[in-house]
Amino acid sequence: MKSMAIEPMSVASLRPHPGNARTHSKKQVRQIADSIREFGFNNPVLIGEDGEIIAGHGRVEAAKLLGLDSVPTVRLAHLSAAQRRAYVVADNKLALNAGWDRELLAIELQGLIELDFDVEVTGFSSAEIDIVLDEAREGSPGSSTEAEDQVPFPIGDPAAAVTRAGDVWCLGRHRLICGDARDQAVFDRLMGDERADLMFTDPPYNLPLNGHVTGLGRIRHREFAMGVGEMSAEAFTSFLQQTLGHAAARARNGAVAFVCMDWRHIGELLKAGQAVFSELKNLCVWNKTNGGMGTFYRSKHELVFVFKIGTAAHTNTFGLSPQRLGLCRGQPVAIRAERRLGDASHRQAGGIGRRGDQGLLPARRNRARSVWRVRHDPDRGREDRSPRAADRVRPGLLRHHPAPV
Repeated sequence: MKSMAIEPMSVASLRPHPGNARTHSKKQVRQIADSIREFGFNNPVLIGEDGEIIAGHGRVEAAKLLGLDSVPTVRLAHLSAAQRRAYVVADNKLALNAGWDRELLAIELQGLIELDFDVEVTGFSSAEIDIVLDEAREGSPGSSTEAEDQVPFPIGDPAAAVTRAGDVWCLGRHRLICGDARDQAVFDRLMGDERADLMFTDPPYNLPLNGHVTGLGRIRHREFAMGVGEMSAEAFTSFLQQTLGHAAARARNGAVAFVCMDWRHIGELLKAGQAVFSELKNLCVWNKTNGGMGTFYRSKHELVFVFKIGTAAHTNTFGLSPQRLGLCRGQPVAIRAERRLGDASHRQAGGIGRRGDQGLLPARRNRARSVWRVRHDPDRGREDRSPRAADRVRPGLLRHHPAPV
């Protein structure tokens, strides 16, 4: 094949291919521009004899953003019109078909972090970097598989109580406490000296399960100990203000709280939230797969109120994009939250993500993360009869701290 020379071309003289189906968001163009600024323009733009871009539309847009007058190009004069049209698609699609060796990727990213290099210049967001490093740590063969792997007591009778109020379960870097969310001491015992950057809580909706969650079907659920319709509007508002206030007291200034609530009690939550939080940032809608019970409107959604805690600038724990947050876009979104603790030199991720339980909450570098889920169910928690959470724990991660006598 004839060698192809690199030819500088004026950015203004290059024309985009009208049939280019590849899109470039403003955010991605900025990422490309940051890469060019850091590493140089090392990937020439591929053009036809007429100056029409075949590959490199994003790089040309980034060059315009950087104010470059010219960019390196290579003319693909040997391609026929049909080949050129096909190559526009192939150049983009073939690169997408590649995968990653997640273990090696984690090593490279961690190495760059230790060199104090701006890792996001690689194109990976802080959320994606957190997930890769978290996976590598949790899958490390060096994890302990000795005493911590043993359930501290036998679980022979599934009807026997497993956990009592005040118990703390350490699941690797995660901590789970059984307690009354109305008691500030429960949060103090769980968090210690830590502060949370994010809170996700699903308090009771002050609605009975029977008739709202379960009906005449085969699957039945017992009622919660409280918050099942017995509270007046004033009592429920006070309950929410108390429990959310205890949780907010253990969060960093500027942390974000996600609070689920049924549409029937929007007023109570807003009133309690106004007393506890500094600002209502937004209202998210979880678009579920199936409609609920009823003969009029069968609600297929759940409301998630987004509040800010404190007066500092809010902690942005995710980056919005259609690929990373599917709320209100017709796609079910799985939301999970947990408290993660670790060495302050490690990056950690919590979890709001898309279906498949793909965590998408980034953590700031060199800063430990603390994210918790608050359960306002003291009696049921004290008599938790399900050992399933312990059964799902990865080997070497389970430790039990009984409640103080």
